[in-house]
Amino acid sequence: MTAPAPTAGRPMQVVKLAVLLAFVLLFLIPVYVLVVTSFKPLDEADPSSAWSLPNDWSTSGWSAAWSELRPGLENSVKIAVSGSLISAVLGSLNGYVLSKWRFPGSDVVFTLFLFGMFIPYQAVMIPLAGLLTDMELAGTIRGLILAHVVYGIPICTLIFRNYYVTVPDELIEAARVDGAGMLRTYGSIILPVSGPAFAVTLIWQFTSLWNDFLFAVFLGTPDSWPVTVMLNNLAGSGAVAVQYNQQMASALLASLPTVLVYLLLGRFFMRGLMAGALKG
Repeated sequence: MTAPAPTAGRPMQVVKLAVLLAFVLLFLIPVYVLVVTSFKPLDEADPSSAWSLPNDWSTSGWSAAWSELRPGLENSVKIAVSGSLISAVLGSLNGYVLSKWRFPGSDVVFTLFLFGMFIPYQAVMIPLAGLLTDMELAGTIRGLILAHVVYGIPICTLIFRNYYVTVPDELIEAARVDGAGMLRTYGSIILPVSGPAFAVTLIWQFTSLWNDFLFAVFLGTPDSWPVTVMLNNLAGSGAVAVQYNQQMASALLASLPTVLVYLLLGRFFMRGLMAGALKG
């Protein structure tokens, strides 16, 4: 006879699932309100009826949100995509040199890179604004990209350096014996195995740059403002009749790119973490 399956652990599993389900529902409540309100016409978009479904489904809020946020979305795409790619490439090169081409004082240089991670934004705002003014980049998208790249290099260097430490040194030595220099070794051996680290870095930097507000509002101008600044201005416009449907649609529209990035690339992010991209 087959022994009956143990059932002692089933009640605990049910409790765990119930707790997880409760947390999921708690997390999704604000999302439900956002989505439902964004599809209501203006006369139905009222806090007193936030939980009810719209009687007449309307996309007027989304149309108005797109018209208001389109310039900011375009600026955010330019800043986030360009800044993420440049930061990742520079971080990869730095991590490669600091992990595989040791030189006198390399540990000091790496420590200084790490120190840059702990400098708060507020401490560098005024000198950074002066530097961008001297470089004639103040109030431009290129200036915002430069600021984010400089601030992103430390964390990108840390990620790639810790990842490249796991690459066997014998491969580098073999390339040297074959006459390959620093750049050829990087392109032939290091770069092809850097996918997990690039995935982690790009997702991390894209999210940070897309959600940035402080650099954008302090260093930017209306022509270079990303979507975060425009969303803030829209929410605080001070209109007599608050257009809740437009504001909810704007919030969803502004957060949609980062959500899509994690939905589409989340598995690569986890693979990068498991592969050692953030291991010290």
